[in-house]
Amino acid sequence: MLTLYHWEPNANSGKPMLALAEKGVEYESRYLDLLNFDQHQPEYLRINPDGTIPALVHGDRVLTESTPMMEYIDEQFDGPALRPKDAASRWRMRWWMRFFDAYLAPSLSMIGWSVFVGPAVRQRDQKELAAAIERIPLPSRRVAWRKAVFNEFTADELEESRRRVMFGIDVLEAHLTAHPWIAGESYSLGDINGFNLGYALPLSQPQHCNDALTPRIMEWLRRIYERPAARQTWAKGRTQLASRIGMLERR
Repeated sequence: MLTLYHWEPNANSGKPMLALAEKGVEYESRYLDLLNFDQHQPEYLRINPDGTIPALVHGDRVLTESTPMMEYIDEQFDGPALRPKDAASRWRMRWWMRFFDAYLAPSLSMIGWSVFVGPAVRQRDQKELAAAIERIPLPSRRVAWRKAVFNEFTADELEESRRRVMFGIDVLEAHLTAHPWIAGESYSLGDINGFNLGYALPLSQPQHCNDALTPRIMEWLRRIYERPAARQTWAKGRTQLASRIGMLERR
């Protein structure tokens, strides 16, 4: 039995969802509404006491952290290999996954919460929101949620996030000018990682990520979106967050 607890097919949840689809692995989907704090309810905390998503349950194993979860999926199940065979390409894939996770993801998350998600959540009762945040198990996540929900990001934090995103776009465009895929010559977990993080860049950063300025990134995003596994995965989305991917349709 394989069960995946996830939110929308983007950012962290989308990585194992797309990896499983690429491998052709069937799984039981358990949707958790992150904006409704489903991940902090007692039922889910019995699965993952940290209250983070996604979580993959395979037999008696519970796996968390989406990037190593993808490597587990690729190694554990039959289907097309999603990691290069040669050492140099595998190093390149892992270098980029670390860059995506540690450098770009926090900044894109901050901008996304500030522009898209936070305003929607803040329409709810403020006392109920505060109480829900206090129930978050991890102190670091409580701080992050409080800042995101109540728009407590400082001007300096937002400016640094924008700087990092601009730098990341430039580095990625240069890389994709030299290589068709993140690992080099083959599609891999690195592309799955980067796509889930960056598919909305043309929407969140239209003045910096577009067909004129970043044609390689745009083509890379479209090629991934046109894969049957990506179409299948994003069809599982339930909110406008997932529907944003429609911007990658070729006109």
